[in-house]
Parts: sequence; structure tokens; C-alpha cells
Amino acid sequence: MGNPESRKLNMARAISEAIAQEMRIDESVFCMGEDIRYVGGIWGHTAGLHEEFGDSRVIDTPISETAFIGAGAGAAMAGMRPIVELMFADFFGVCMNSIYSAAAKTHFMSGGQVSVPMVINTAVGGGYGDAAQHSQCLYSTFAHMPGLKVVMPSNAYDAKGLMTAAIRDDNPVVFMLHKNLLGVPFLGDERRATNSVPRDQYTIPLETASIVREGNDITFVSIGVGVYHCLTAADQLAAEGVNAEVIDAISIAPLDRERIAKSVKKTGHLVVVEDDYRSYGFASEVVASVTESCHSDLKRAPLRITYPDVSVPFSPPLEDYCLPNPEKVKAAASALLL
Repeated sequence: MGNPESRKLNMARAISEAIAQEMRIDESVFCMGEDIRYVGGIWGHTAGLHEEFGDSRVIDTPISETAFIGAGAGAAMAGMRPIVELMFADFFGVCMNSIYSAAAKTHFMSGGQVSVPMVINTAVGGGYGDAAQHSQCLYSTFAHMPGLKVVMPSNAYDAKGLMTAAIRDDNPVVFMLHKNLLGVPFLGDERRATNSVPRDQYTIPLETASIVREGNDITFVSIGVGVYHCLTAADQLAAEGVNAEVIDAISIAPLDRERIAKSVKKTGHLVVVEDDYRSYGFASEVVASVTESCHSDLKRAPLRITYPDVSVPFSPPLEDYCLPNPEKVKAAASALLL
């Protein structure tokens, strides 16, 4: 009959459960954003919250990110713990001052006297024909800013634990939701992201990567949906006698450089996979960190599988051509191991 203390949830439901549990024990926690009240968030990750907590703690906002992201930062400085919805990461431009100048810098500029315990939920990722202004990832855009923590779960179990930890953290956390993993079928439903989630509260450290498959021949590092590209490629390679290790970075900032380097020292080969733009990105940072810390352990130069430096096309064939996939990961591994 299975473990009565856990059940399978998709990522959206796991996030909603984490938020609800924190709201029950801490009255300073509240949510605000577009379409989060009656609709339950367009991704379903705030479903049921308004029914339980009412208008004062689940606040629908106008389409004015500049205003409500700024209000969230101010509320956090005043002692609240807001969870604020930036519906698409692509919309960061209209509220960047509130994110970077207010949320990210205030703790440092106040000499540690003022904390900003704020979670910014934002959706990333393409692959479903939503074109250039609604399909970007922008992991490194946020990770580049000192004062922000940036995380992205790849499965429901991690999503609940990370959300609980993010709400409790005294720093601003950008919590990225990859649309392909939330359990919404038209977005590209990755069923492996739905897994067993305990009913009780738990936390997952915001700064620790996870080894999701152990191996000795090559290291794959990725985040979000890219983890599943790596796992699929690893299964295909196993049939050819290649044993790949797959690391889910989970935290983009801070990056768990130590765990990644330890794996590369063992395997001697590295492929990094992400669906953000190629230049100046997460993959580049992983490669640079490994090259600096364990250059002598590398048997071949690392490879990156990324989205090219072009705007996301509306055309599905063109977008598919640009996106990472298991075939590209396997081809890169084969090239390194020749």
C-alpha cells in the first residue's frame, strides 16, 4: 500500500503544500502576485491557498510588477516573509531595481541590520511555442547579483523542501519553476518530476547539489529539465558500457563547486547542460570552476550543451532545434570519450 506518510505529488502541488504549511505556523508569511488567488497561479502552485487563508494573506495584484515586487521587498524589510510571484522570469526588466537595488543589497548596505526574507517565484523555460518574451531561463542573470540566492528544483520532493527552506531563509531567494516540470501537460509534462513527497515539513539546503546517478566514466551537471536529458543520455550510454554520473546542481547561486569538482576528479570528463543562453552562463561558470580547481584531473576539455545566443523563436521546429536534448548530451559524451 506504500508509505502512508508520503504520496506522489507533482511539483506544483508540492510547492503549494510547502507554502500552506509555512503559512499555518508563521503569520508573517503571505503571498502576492498575478492570478494567484482564485486561479491558484497559472501553473497551479498556489492552488487552495486563498480558500484557507483568505484575502489578506493571498493577494491578487494588478499587472504591475514594479509595484508589487517593490511592495514585497518593503514588507520583508518590515518583518514579513512575502512570497511574490514574478509570473515569467522574462518580466524581470520592469522590476529589476526592486530586486537588485532593494532586495539584494539592503542587508549589505545596512551593515547586517536589515534582512530581506523574500521569496520571488518565477517561471522559466520554453519548448511549448511561447516565443521570445515568455520562454527564457535567465538563470545567470539573477545568479550574477550578490545578495540573491537562486535555486531551481527538478522534482516534487526537492521542490517542497527547497520552498520551505527558502521561506525560512533571511535572504532574498529567487525560486525558479521550470514549466516543463510543474505537471501541466501542455507545457511538456516530465513525469519523472512527480515523485514521493512526505506529508510532514522538511527542508533541503539551498546551497547543496545532489548526485542523482552515480558513475565513474563521465560527469554530467545540469539543472531543472536538463537533469532528465542527462539521465536519459546516461541510460543510453549504460547500454554501451559507459557509466555516467549525473549531478543536479539545484542551487545556481551559491553553486556547490566542491561536489562538482569531486565528481570530475573521479571521472576526468565533464559535460554541462542548461537551457539558458550559452555566453556568460551557468554552464560557463561550472566549466570555469572545474578548470580552476581540478585542471590536472581533466582528461579532455569540458563541453557545454546550452541554448544558443539567439532569441527564442516562435516556430516549434526552430525552437526544438535550439533546445538541449538527450541526443545532444549523448553525442557530447561520446565525443569526449573517443
